[in-house]
Parts: sequence; structure tokens; C-alpha cells
Amino acid sequence: MKENLFTERRAARWKQFNHKSYAVFCSLKKEVNIGVLAITTLAFANVESVFAQTETSQQIKEYKLEEIEVTGSRVPLTLGEAARIVTVLSREDIQKAAVQSINDLLEYAVGVDVRQRGELGIQSDISIRGGTFDQISILLNGANISNPQTGHLTADFPVDMNDIERIEILEGPAARVYGTSAFSGAINIVTRNDKQSHAAVNLSAGQYGLFNGGVSGNFTKGKVSNQLSAGYGRSDGYIANSDFETLRAFYQGEYSGQEADIRWQAGVSDKGYGANTFYSAAYPNQYEHTRKYFASVQAETKGKIHFTPLIYWNRGHDRFELFRDNPASWYTTHNYHQTDVFGTNLNAYFNSLAGKTAFGAEFRNEGVLSNVLGKLMDKPVKVPGEGDHYFTKKDNRTNISYYLEHDILLPRFTMSFGLMATMNTGLDHKFRLYPGVDASYRLTEGLKVFASWNMALRLPTFTDLYYESKTNQGNPYLKPEKTQAFEIGTKYSSYALQTSVSAFYRKGENMIDWVKFNADDKWQTVNHTKLNNMGIEAMATLNFTRLLGNTSLLKKATLGYSYITQDKEIGDVYKSNYALDYLKHKLVLTIDHQIWRKLSANWAFRWQDREGSYTKYVNLKPAEEVPYPSFCLLDMKLMWTDRNYSIFAEANNLLNRKYYDLGNIPQPGFWGKVGFSYRLNFK
Repeated sequence: MKENLFTERRAARWKQFNHKSYAVFCSLKKEVNIGVLAITTLAFANVESVFAQTETSQQIKEYKLEEIEVTGSRVPLTLGEAARIVTVLSREDIQKAAVQSINDLLEYAVGVDVRQRGELGIQSDISIRGGTFDQISILLNGANISNPQTGHLTADFPVDMNDIERIEILEGPAARVYGTSAFSGAINIVTRNDKQSHAAVNLSAGQYGLFNGGVSGNFTKGKVSNQLSAGYGRSDGYIANSDFETLRAFYQGEYSGQEADIRWQAGVSDKGYGANTFYSAAYPNQYEHTRKYFASVQAETKGKIHFTPLIYWNRGHDRFELFRDNPASWYTTHNYHQTDVFGTNLNAYFNSLAGKTAFGAEFRNEGVLSNVLGKLMDKPVKVPGEGDHYFTKKDNRTNISYYLEHDILLPRFTMSFGLMATMNTGLDHKFRLYPGVDASYRLTEGLKVFASWNMALRLPTFTDLYYESKTNQGNPYLKPEKTQAFEIGTKYSSYALQTSVSAFYRKGENMIDWVKFNADDKWQTVNHTKLNNMGIEAMATLNFTRLLGNTSLLKKATLGYSYITQDKEIGDVYKSNYALDYLKHKLVLTIDHQIWRKLSANWAFRWQDREGSYTKYVNLKPAEEVPYPSFCLLDMKLMWTDRNYSIFAEANNLLNRKYYDLGNIPQPGFWGKVGFSYRLNFK
């Protein structure tokens, strides 16, 4: 791992995690925009990531976009060669944001829709560009941790905010790079490994009995580095039956050798939470307990051909209780699910006079044991740790993929094109082809135009196929979703200003949704005949420090806007639960400024207008259909930062607005929090 960071009076040149297989989106041959200070650099391109004062001409050159090299599991390219945009949130962004979870952080990405059921990341549906929560891949250091049971549980992260080095977001399909689950986009979480032996502690508290605490430590000796963190969080809840308790632990290690680099990781997340009206407003006393285990090992050789193998495993446990207490007479048992995912990627790349070429194969097996999901078992299996309860159903499927990708690199022009051939036993044993191409052309030193076309396929989750309850009915005959997406755009970068504008069109066939055909029906899964998303995104970042000098109190302002509309053929559907309830408008504004000495403030404003409606319940009965109202939110964080410690106070929903991400589940009003962190470095 190589890092060359100039801070304060030095320019910033990021080469962090270069030639590392776990820097996943660095391999996309796409433009990666790295920003700091304001949280919405998730949405706004910015690669100059630190304050600047008086630089020499040579130091200023370090800011040039084309000099920044980002590499990963496919083909390494510099940003000047890249075409498609990947947004990167740096560690400094995370530290300055008024958030307590990864889920909260992603709410300020213009192209990302986060619909929260429980606050502070307890449960969230995360989607990209008008897609659904099942249509994205979420990766941890390049290993896919998506949950085949349901996307509702994919965001059960085994890492704490303080473990994260950066978050990368790719908008649009990327099947040829990350497999069929990257249907509408992907999010990769890259954890810290700073090689400095240290111990650290962080504590925070707030309204509604909120407490968050964590400890971490790193020990590095020679070529080997080991890091361990653990944390605990809890709250009494902001409404009835919204309390929660969480535990998490994460370990990672790295060996850097002359012939190869090896990295390994393991984590566990444990959550128990009141699920007030999470899945049905008719049952407000729901409860859920989830547990996730995760482990992976990955490497990269350093010869002429770079081999980047990866092997990973994750297991999820889920107990869902429709009645937390006082169950109805007809209620006989809770829902129990266990998912196991095992995968391996055998990838390689090499350079030649013709450009850069990557090739490889991927294997992923997904299985579920349940008393609700799957096909009947010949012999029941006892549910671990749940007394005399048994799994009575199961299902299993395997996905095998082969890919080939090549990049043509000219002084002003880059073209990346590739093909993935994939077969899934849950569908049939036939291979299907998913091509893609990305191209960019530099018109001037700071102005670039780009275009892309990509295809993808997604199989239904086990919940889509099999779930059955008083209010829901799955469909084992669902067809897989298909999509092809087009995008064009332009990007301008100068010393203090970065802007980008893009337009996209995603054509969807057999899109999966939970719907009702009549008001009294159960929710049931169907394939929509046609569901096309189209929209625009515009983004800008102005760095006042570079424009006015380091004495400027105003440091940075960012502004972004997205608009999405749909063209659909859905038949005689009375109500859609997910696919048609998309964010039509989203506006994000952040301002970062200094107050006095080491005291700074970050302000984040968000306005959202959602298409669709929900059935409002009164006295646990459906009353009327209500359109989702638009809302605006303002968050603020004050932070005093010193060399080894920081103290903060933050307020979410500062204006105490009433709003809904999902129908009948009100989100918290004003919520104040305070906290501190301390780090001790060892020699």
C-alpha cells in the first residue's frame, strides 16, 4: 500500500490502496471523484482533498486530476484516463458529517435513496437511481456482503463508522465488473489500516437514551499489520417499540511482501430492535433480531501478470416476530431464517502495447434454511440457539461467471469494453452474455465528456420467491429482472471548482415488485412488463480555501440536484410497495466553515420529493391513500479537533420536521447528540 498525502501547505495526491484488489471501484476504469470536508462530496466530484495555502508550481501540479492513479480488481487506470464517474467519500467527510451510521451518511448522496425504518442504521432500504433495495451490490473491501434472503438486511454492516477509510459509490449497472447483483449500482466500503500502532476509544450519547461506544487498536510489526475494533449501541427509541441494541466486532490483517500482498478480515454484527409497523401497519408490535458473520481473504501478486484471488463467506441469522408480546390466538411461531453465502473470485490483469486487459472467473453459492422460505425439506433441521424450533424449508443456487475486459488508452481518449458470461442454477444451466462499454474524451485540460452502455440481470431474492404471511404472498415463478442502461455526461475540474452534469436512461424488463391488484388483496410479487427510469444529475463543488486562501472562514460549499421519472407498463395494479415509489426530486446542499481556531461547523440541507403514495392506517385499519409529502431537513455538526482527540455536538432534523421514508413509519424529529474520541499512537 502506498500513500502520498500532502496536508496543510502541501498539495494532495491520492495513491492510497493502489494496486490493491480490495480497492474495488478503483478498477472500474471510471472517474473517481475524491472530496473532503462536506458530506455531499458523495455526490460532487472533487479530487483535491486537503486544504492548500501557498503552493509552489510543482506542488500545484499534484492536484491535476489525470495524475491520480486508482487501481483495483480489474484494470488499474489513472483518473485522467478514466471514463465513468465513481463517487468517493473520504475519511474526513465521514468525520465531519452529522451522522452516526453508514446508512445516515448515504442519505446525502444525490443519486442514492435511503428509506429508513429504524433510525441510526437499524434497518434501511438503500437504492440507486430509482431502483429498488434488492438491485444493488454492497461490498466490504471488495467482498460482496449482499443478503440473498432480502435487501432489507443487506445493510447490517459489521463495521463501525470509525473503522472506515472511505466509501465508494458506482451508479448504474456494472455486471461485467461485479456480477449480476450490481443491477442498478454498487457501494463498496473500504476500512482503515493505517499501519500506525495505536489504541482508540469513542463515546457518544443523546436523546431517547442513545449511547454509542467503541474501542479499537492496531499493532503493526514489520510486514504484518493487525487491527481489531468492537462497539456497542442502544436507544430507548423515539416512538413506541423503536428501541434497539447492537453489538459489532471487526478484525482485519495485512501482509505486504515482495511477491504478493495478502489481506484478511472477519466481522460480526448483532442487532435486536423493535420493528414498529416495519412490514405492516396492522401489526405495530413487531420485533426482529439479526446476526451476521463475515470473513474473507484476498491477495495480489506483483509479477507481469497480476493475479488477484478472493475468497469470502458470510452467514445471516434472522428471527422475525410479528408479535413481540401478547400474540394473537392464531399466531403459532416466529419466522426463522439462516442464509449462507460462499464465493471466490479468480481474477488477473496485465499491460501490453494494445492497452490493459483483465480476465477471470467468479463463483458464488447462496443457500437458505427457513421455516417460511424455500422448498420443503425431507428432514427438519433444528434452529441454532432457538430452543425447539426447526427449519422445514430450504433452497440453494449457484452463480458462475467468466469475464474479459480490455482498455484502449490514448492521450485524450479512453475506451473500456468488456463482456461477462454468467450462468445461475436457480434459473437454468444456460450462459447469458452481459456486455458493456465506457468511453471518455478530454476536450480541454479540465473538460471531459463521457458516455457508457451496460447490461445486467438480477434473480429474485428468496423472499421474493417464497415469503408467505397474513399480508404477503411470494411467487416462485418470478422471472429474473433485465436491464440495459445508457449514460452521457460532462465533467469540468479546475483548481477551486468542480462540476458535472449527466443524463441516464435505464430500460427495464420483468422488474420485480410487491403489489396489490385490489385494496383488500395481500401484497404479492409480480414482474412488471416494462419499467424504465430516466433522469439527470447536476453537481458542483466550490473550494473557498483554494479560491481565497487558508484564512477564509468559509471552506467549501457543495450543491447537487437529481431528477428521475418513469415510463412504465405495469398492468392493472392498484398499489406498488417499492418500485414505483421513487425519489422524483432530490436537492442537497452542504457548507463547511471554520468558527474559531480548531472549532468548525458543517451544515447539511436536504430536500426530497417522492413519487407514489401509501395507505394511511387509523386504529390499525386502512383509512385512506395518502401521497408522500415532500420534506426538507437540516443537520448540523460542531467539532473541536486536536491532534489526538476530538469533541463534537450535532443535531439532526434541526427544524423538527415531520416526515416519512416509508408509509406509517414516522421518522425522528429533532435529535441532539454529543460525543468525543481519543487516539493514542505507539512507537
